[in-house]
Amino acid sequence: MSKHRGTGVPDQPEAWKWKEADWRPIVEKVRAGRSLKPASWPGGARCAVALSFDSDHETQTLRWAESSPGKLSQGQYGARAGVPRILNLLERYGVPATFFVPAVVAMLHPDEQRRVISEGHEIGIHSWIHELNSALPPEAERDLQMRAADRLEEICGVRPVGIRTPSWDFSEHTLAITREMGLLYDSSLMADDEPYELLEDNEPTGVVELPVEWIRDDAPYWSMDRFSGLRPYTPPGGVLEVFRREFDGAWEEEGLFLLTMHPHFIGHRSRIQVLDELVQHIRTKPGVWFATHADIARYCKEQAGL
Repeated sequence: MSKHRGTGVPDQPEAWKWKEADWRPIVEKVRAGRSLKPASWPGGARCAVALSFDSDHETQTLRWAESSPGKLSQGQYGARAGVPRILNLLERYGVPATFFVPAVVAMLHPDEQRRVISEGHEIGIHSWIHELNSALPPEAERDLQMRAADRLEEICGVRPVGIRTPSWDFSEHTLAITREMGLLYDSSLMADDEPYELLEDNEPTGVVELPVEWIRDDAPYWSMDRFSGLRPYTPPGGVLEVFRREFDGAWEEEGLFLLTMHPHFIGHRSRIQVLDELVQHIRTKPGVWFATHADIARYCKEQAGL
């Protein structure tokens, strides 16, 4: 991209020349529809808590067609140390969770996925090899999403009902593919704090969105790349403070608290304590419903009469 002479400021793309007929279809392709926040949560609970883990493991490296053993080992840590610590913690507190798993990860670590399912957790679609949807031809995205679901079902024995796109990279074709597959929900978009129905071209789809947000994701705080300026800058206590305040806000508003974590980040010794202390804090509040993404999406959809 060129820059304004002498300013160092990138030239502005010429979207300012667009007519309404140019920008309106872009905005309305995938949009938040009606809120699906229920009037009450199951059993009179005040707040729903959805803990999720994106088990990217080695695909964080493979997605870029890289072969660095060092980078691959960072992903392998998530499988060897992170997931066992997470599952042990969830078992200790009796908390269900959702794991979003690329198909290649499931093929590399099939026993891990079977353990996740056997312990009462959910596994959702999370790409083939953590590819970027927006960089794919539509037919390739469709093929990979469908093959990923088939492979997860083959390995886990359970057909996934929800999807989270890798890096939350949701293309203009993703929703149509998700609808064609008959999936219950997506968890990749950010238009609200509460569940909502997705619209496509201004038409209701019946697909439940369980919204995410970067401030409720461990990756922005703890990502590391030794060959760039990307360095972890937030101590565990700082991340805990953000997550705790987000939960407290959800509890006050009687809404949804959805947290995204990665085993190769949250699974480290100093960081698993963040999750432990957060769960302890959540459990001090009355009326909390811990549930998988699928259970929350089903409940919201049923309450809305969809």
